[in-house]
Amino acid sequence: MPHADRSVPMRRRIITAVLKIIGEDGVAAVTNRRIAKEAGVSLGSVTYHFETQHELLRETLLHFVREEARHFTELADQCQTEDIDIEDAASLAGQVACGSALDTAHLAPFELYLHAGRDERLREAAAEAFSAYDRLAARILTALGVPDAQRLAATTVALVMGLQLRRLATGSRVDDLVDALLLLVRGAADRPPAAASGEPSAP
Repeated sequence: MPHADRSVPMRRRIITAVLKIIGEDGVAAVTNRRIAKEAGVSLGSVTYHFETQHELLRETLLHFVREEARHFTELADQCQTEDIDIEDAASLAGQVACGSALDTAHLAPFELYLHAGRDERLREAAAEAFSAYDRLAARILTALGVPDAQRLAATTVALVMGLQLRRLATGSRVDDLVDALLLLVRGAADRPPAAASGEPSAP
């Protein structure tokens, strides 16, 4: 296709095309013929790089997560090296998580997670995706000095993903996510370590 970037490796172009197709029309719309057209590659190239649709969907999900992980790793490093406060970190996380536009690229991962609920072969990849998010959330919370960051990581990830989905469905503002993150992190940061870890507070 005219818009396909020929300088991008073919495997990457195929995965990018799959994400676009899923975001526009769902997993059911992913066919080798449509992928080839969208990516600007031959039909044989699709099957050469990905023998089965399961392999293709798995690699597409993991590719998306790796890209997300890279962005959030940069955020975690920034929190540590630039002494960013909680407000600035929440604002950055909101921008990274939601981006600046509501488009089909943001719908694709949710489609893949839902598909994993129906296809057990994709659940391992989905679990790997959430583990990566949890590790990064724990790292960012630790950098901000939040007590018991490891325990709060999964809750933070669930909050971010839930509000991402809400924004996609309703067009709500990025600020809603930022406000929710601040509420969670400030509440956790204000609790003494004993209370944060579930131990009884001293009378």
